Amino acid sequence: MKVELYNYIKAAQKMNRRNMLKGSAALGAMAMMPKTAMAASHSNVRAEILKIPGVGAGSPTDSDWQKVGEMCLGATKGNVAEGEFAGVELTFMGLNNQNLHNFLFRGFLKPWEAYTGAKINWIDLAQADYNARLQQSIATGTVDFDIIEMGAPFEGDVLGKGLASEMPEWVKEQIDMDDYVDYLKAPVGTWGGKTYRISIDGDCHTFAYRKDYFGPDSITGREVPTTWQEVNEVSKELVGQEDPLTGLPAHGYLDPLKGWGGFGFYFLENRASAYAKHPNSPAWLFEPDTMKPMVNNPAWVQAIQDVMDLIEAGAYPTDQINADPGTTAFQQFLAGTGSMLMWWGDVGSMARTSDTSVVGEVASFGINPASDRVYNAQSGAWEETRNEAPNMAYIGWGVYVMATVDGDEKKKKAAWSAAAHLGGKDLSLWASAYPSGFQPYRNSHFQFDEWEEAGYDRAYVEDYLGSNADSYNHPNAAIEPRIPGIFQYYSVAEDELAKGYAGQYGSAQETADAIAAAWEKITDQIGRDSQIALYKASIGM
Repeated sequence: MKVELYNYIKAAQKMNRRNMLKGSAALGAMAMMPKTAMAASHSNVRAEILKIPGVGAGSPTDSDWQKVGEMCLGATKGNVAEGEFAGVELTFMGLNNQNLHNFLFRGFLKPWEAYTGAKINWIDLAQADYNARLQQSIATGTVDFDIIEMGAPFEGDVLGKGLASEMPEWVKEQIDMDDYVDYLKAPVGTWGGKTYRISIDGDCHTFAYRKDYFGPDSITGREVPTTWQEVNEVSKELVGQEDPLTGLPAHGYLDPLKGWGGFGFYFLENRASAYAKHPNSPAWLFEPDTMKPMVNNPAWVQAIQDVMDLIEAGAYPTDQINADPGTTAFQQFLAGTGSMLMWWGDVGSMARTSDTSVVGEVASFGINPASDRVYNAQSGAWEETRNEAPNMAYIGWGVYVMATVDGDEKKKKAAWSAAAHLGGKDLSLWASAYPSGFQPYRNSHFQFDEWEEAGYDRAYVEDYLGSNADSYNHPNAAIEPRIPGIFQYYSVAEDELAKGYAGQYGSAQETADAIAAAWEKITDQIGRDSQIALYKASIGM
């Protein structure tokens, strides 16, 4: 299970965004050459599903999801006979965030259920409840679901304990795993040399900003901030000004100050990665030889101090202390509050295709802001040099089949067929272009002509897709470790951060020290020696 996550980065260092976007079209064409008729049909499916409902036509509905699911059944029909799974019942556990995730899966899978004869029962979880529910199942050994929507960081807990079913070869062919961006290929989704994951997402955090706040004729007159130092400056300068779009108070960067079941910690990581992820080492969360937390070193303390400074300056919207990441994206930024946001890339599609978005004409995108200095943990000193480090937050959602089905071949095939339908190549393109909770993760997603034909303008597509491509391919990307208990670390960090933001600790350093102390306890509980070995493997050391 040696992890080589940086292999793709090293190979991609010379690939810029324009070359990637333009070159992918040629790669896609080459892949389709051997069977011309089949290729034409495949291409037509992609073009037709992108018309449903059409960019600018409002948010998709359940009937749209069902249409897309029906039109993408071709691959299923090649491996499953009609009615083959009659009598089979499966339980699927996933999210219900913002009426996305499981809601779409239901629509996508209704045509699959009608064709195969299987029935799916649903366990819907809020994001803040997800980690606790999954950890309970792992700890008690009561896995009451057959399929799960899960992120790669949990693979240490789930795959490492033998709770998942190994992917059959026919599934790999049906979903075309070779089309994944290199960042999501093995060892992601694998454990002990076996494959378990169907990717449905490719996560990294990207920088969203509003063009009416930046540029010569904007409210600030500034260029778009490219460092966290600039982000902090402009956020303070905007206090007391008026938003040009809504007439409400203007705000700069939107930090979420409330936890989100561990997922909120990623948003402090965005700041910290620029300060803490030095190019000389892939380690930025733990010292690799000891598992000593790095979260209380000067880089992380600076990230926490940034947030505390903006709280003190009154730079955030009212009651930001109760704003989780879902609030910052969907109730604030897309709704016209705030000018800058770090979030997963699906904000880019939702800005143009969601009924709730008012920023589609002014939104633009880039990579995680840099820092004008970086902390070198090996020397123990700051270096006055610009540092970029995009945060590969969560490594994307995937669909996993549980070992609960392994004793029943019919049920096992049904579970993998349902998972493969959700992770299909064509369906995934639609999910990247429309509100879904997911973002581009296949090489074929970066053919921007397809997006333009669907109704996106080219400049917007180049910024949106480019922010994802530039992050995936960055030589100093901050990689997520797939180690047991990672969300235990993140969840307790959120708890301590909330105390710090509320003023219960005297300083950023005290807040960081509290997180580090809690992390040490978790490491000792899980087993330090095993965590050291797995952590090193997960970051390619």
